[in-house]
Amino acid sequence: MGKVLGLTEDVTARLASTQWGNWGSEISGRQIEQAGLDAANPMVDRAVRMATRLLGFPRHLSQHVGGFVLTQGRLDETVPIGNAAMAERTFIEWDKDDIDALGLMKVDVLALGMLTCIRKAFDLMKAHSGVEHDLASVPPEEPQVYDMLCRGQSIGVFQVESRAQINMLPRLRPREFYDLVIQVAIVRPGPIQGDMVHPYLRRRNGVEEVHYPPPGRLYGPPDELKQVLHRTLGVPLFQEQAMKVAMVAARFTDAEANGLRKAMGTFRGDGTLHTYEDRMVGRMIARGYDPDFARRCFEQIKGFGSYGFPESHAASFARLVYVSSWIKYRHPAAFACALLNSQPMGFYAPAQIVREAQEVGGVEVRPIDVSHSDWDNSLEGPADAPVLRLGLRQIDGFREDWANALSAARAVAPFVDIETLARRAELPAAGMRKLADADAFRSLGQDRREALWAVRRLPGDDPLPLFAAAEARERGARELGAEPDAHLPLMPLGEHVAADYQTARLSLKAHPIAILRPVFAADRVLTCAETEARRGGSIVRVAGVVLVRQRPGKGNAVFVTLEDETGITNVVLWARMLDQYRREIMGARLMQVEGVVEKSPEGVVHVVARRVIDRSAELSRLSEDHEADIQLARADVVANPQPPRRPSHRHPRDVRILPGSRDFH
Repeated sequence: MGKVLGLTEDVTARLASTQWGNWGSEISGRQIEQAGLDAANPMVDRAVRMATRLLGFPRHLSQHVGGFVLTQGRLDETVPIGNAAMAERTFIEWDKDDIDALGLMKVDVLALGMLTCIRKAFDLMKAHSGVEHDLASVPPEEPQVYDMLCRGQSIGVFQVESRAQINMLPRLRPREFYDLVIQVAIVRPGPIQGDMVHPYLRRRNGVEEVHYPPPGRLYGPPDELKQVLHRTLGVPLFQEQAMKVAMVAARFTDAEANGLRKAMGTFRGDGTLHTYEDRMVGRMIARGYDPDFARRCFEQIKGFGSYGFPESHAASFARLVYVSSWIKYRHPAAFACALLNSQPMGFYAPAQIVREAQEVGGVEVRPIDVSHSDWDNSLEGPADAPVLRLGLRQIDGFREDWANALSAARAVAPFVDIETLARRAELPAAGMRKLADADAFRSLGQDRREALWAVRRLPGDDPLPLFAAAEARERGARELGAEPDAHLPLMPLGEHVAADYQTARLSLKAHPIAILRPVFAADRVLTCAETEARRGGSIVRVAGVVLVRQRPGKGNAVFVTLEDETGITNVVLWARMLDQYRREIMGARLMQVEGVVEKSPEGVVHVVARRVIDRSAELSRLSEDHEADIQLARADVVANPQPPRRPSHRHPRDVRILPGSRDFH
């Protein structure tokens, strides 16, 4: 809307950044002023009012990634078939509702990035260690794999890597495959809104007796729900169970149950769900069921309208949970390498994937280097203890064809200096500068600053005739005359770290907060590890770079994960604080939080925030020339894209501190 009305990109981005999630709400004058704009400006006011009117409209129309439509006769005699943009792909112009109305059979094919990651991990394991596996041959039910999950060490693991899932793992403590099925399904709006999570956990941990709510004596056997709910200890967690409860306890007919299914369809119900509430709850109460249980069952059904898992779906996903967990535990280097090579996917940025591999998997990680790195991240070293070598794909803006040219030239003979590399690989000046900026010439005896100096001496992409003639000389001839040592000053560690994050989105040299620790120590700010060790109820002050901000749905809390050199801290901010600290919560890249430590019986630690301070400006202490571009966790960026969070005093073309927020709503 801002673009249509002629607002500049930075003004539109500031307005959009005041909104949390894509469901939208009114944008108040205070929010506009917090974005650094004049709420009385008629153009801004018009843009806000018109954008508000669009809330609730379809966001987009899209073509499914793949699937089948089956008919008895020829499909092209039933519906026109068009050619898709992708080669050898076709589509029909009817949507899923049209197909359903006509009674045609439709089979969807879903794409999962984790399947690509697992395939790449299997290939790496086979190529480097000679270990050959597929999805069916992974050894089942290994206790050590479940031990890892119970510790919450699941970064990178399919479906259970969000902060909510990581916090649930020590509470649910999965010990077998069906536990993973439940783990996948339980952290969803359906069970949460239906208040089914805590009863299940209490029963699982032996705190509460397993009980199957009975109907009245005159209306059926007391255990009529046992067959429906016995695997989940009397608590409905899956979509099928909610449907079966309606059929068994409320005596829904097949037609009524099918209507209920359509009404609670994920993302796009038919708007009639409310018409079933009195029918289901009333019938259950009339048959003698506890009214609270009846209402919770329907609240769960309403939650499934936001998102809920059928048991079959959860079981399929649980298989990938176990396989990815097994690879992470048994082959951590291959797992991290495959994750990096499958980006963008998953919940976390490359920096967190690498850190998890180092700290949890004990993997040695080696930096990007022109003498060793290919386009993809790779494994090297002994077969029984592989080392992860970062690939050229990690360099922001470096092209795959440049990497292939470099690898091909290196295969002929090793590089001896920067000039030889540039000539033999025929890399453009831009590619050479990116390699130097990424500190990729260490094996040639030059660090980042020396390499940048040397690269600037190279001829440009269109060399003068003198240099063109030099190209014709025999291989190995020197093009440039010798130059005396420039005696460049050593680059400070902070500047190296900032440049690493700016060019490769991670650093193996140090964590930014480790360099800034004296600044925070002077303010009596604790490390994440020190915060974790404090007793429940302690008032603490903690700071870290922001990994991810989460606000599930229109929830009453905002969850923020902070990271420093010692670990992470999970922060809870009640939604009422959002208006007071909106700018800090949504804009801070380095955040300081003051609050109270809360510890669960399972040892899960949160800091309940009382005050939030944006300390992003401290990142400028690292370097005057490079800005620390620390990437946030991916979260659900596809389903809920967020505008870039930009400091109000900078133009968007100048901002290169941190990538756009990867928040989950």
